[in-house]
Amino acid sequence: MRGIKANTCKSELDSEPDRVAELLKIIGVESLNLCFFFYLSGELVLPKQHKTKDEMVIGFPKENDDKRVGMVPAVLPKLKALGVEVLIEKGAGERALFADEDYEQEAALVSREELLAQSDVLISISPVPQAEWSRLKPQAVMISRFAPYFHKEVSERIKAAGLRAFSLDMIPRTTLAQSMDVLSSFASVAGYKAVLLAANYLPRYFPMMITAAGSIKPAKVLVLGAGVAGLQAIATAKRLGAMVEASDTRLAAKEEVESLGGKFILVEGAKDDASAGGYAVEQSEDFLRRQREEVQLRASKSDVIITTAQVRGRKAPLLLPRETVEKMRPGSVIVDLAASTGGNCELTQDRKVITHQGVTIIGNSDLAADLPQDASFLFANNILNFLKLLVQEGALQIDEENEIIKGALIA
Repeated sequence: MRGIKANTCKSELDSEPDRVAELLKIIGVESLNLCFFFYLSGELVLPKQHKTKDEMVIGFPKENDDKRVGMVPAVLPKLKALGVEVLIEKGAGERALFADEDYEQEAALVSREELLAQSDVLISISPVPQAEWSRLKPQAVMISRFAPYFHKEVSERIKAAGLRAFSLDMIPRTTLAQSMDVLSSFASVAGYKAVLLAANYLPRYFPMMITAAGSIKPAKVLVLGAGVAGLQAIATAKRLGAMVEASDTRLAAKEEVESLGGKFILVEGAKDDASAGGYAVEQSEDFLRRQREEVQLRASKSDVIITTAQVRGRKAPLLLPRETVEKMRPGSVIVDLAASTGGNCELTQDRKVITHQGVTIIGNSDLAADLPQDASFLFANNILNFLKLLVQEGALQIDEENEIIKGALIA
């Protein structure tokens, strides 16, 4: 509908009751005196937070105990192009250094109460607390990382609440779904950060240094698990000048490790499964014993060990028993990215940094949260690509024949 000139007086507005009534109906107030007008170039325009009837509303809340945010300003125009209305909770991006003003051009900034009540689709990096589910619309869709392989009851709880949900950590880890793979995005960030963290704690140089005061040998880095996080750790350690070795149960990882300049440690007899989607496959006790023996030989000579091996839905495999750690040089560093599922190191304590006989052990499976800007950017692009499958002409279309949608749909 056409706008109303900014200098229009009340008597002129009274002469066009149909236009005013239509405006007030859209804005949701009963009286012209109650309406707050926003003027742009002399024209009356509707506030962004008020949607037209047919627009689906996608909301992004502020994360709890996380610096990241589910949507970033740079990706918003592409999301809006899907024909949806976007709500952002006030302050949602501030811990990732995205100011509210950065979002205002493309999204409406609202309170948490408004966002929960108005969103047809609620997207977050970590699930909103169950206590808030009752404040959502009936049949609203939640998109987050629900980890149903650990929390078996989550699907039934969501159904009982009258809601629907997609779990981003259940998206198939295939080539077709690569652009939507949140786990890989965060794993890549974590692998990079793990090396920087290790370098920060290591009391020695990473690269070889030749100075007038003498020559310093490069640090030796051992990476256990050459998935996305492991490969990024290898690449980062090489850039810093370290000598890098890596081990993985998947023989296919050998070529990838070597392409990054690392040396692949081969332990014969591993079970391989291409369908495991980048996760480690549960191995026989005989193989694990031989792997631990090989790792122990390498570990005693390593300055840094970064462990990344996880088995979906199971406790992380033990790769570094206490006796291995005790053979490492004082000052050495272990970064355990599998800490949240029990850890690859026997001595790991999740979300803690400890020292055992001079060896620093860092347990943290969520290092991606320590680089919130880029981690948020990658997540936002993953979400955009996933929504392109779900949103057609501004409306939600759940095609359960699609293998990606089917894999992620948990309720």
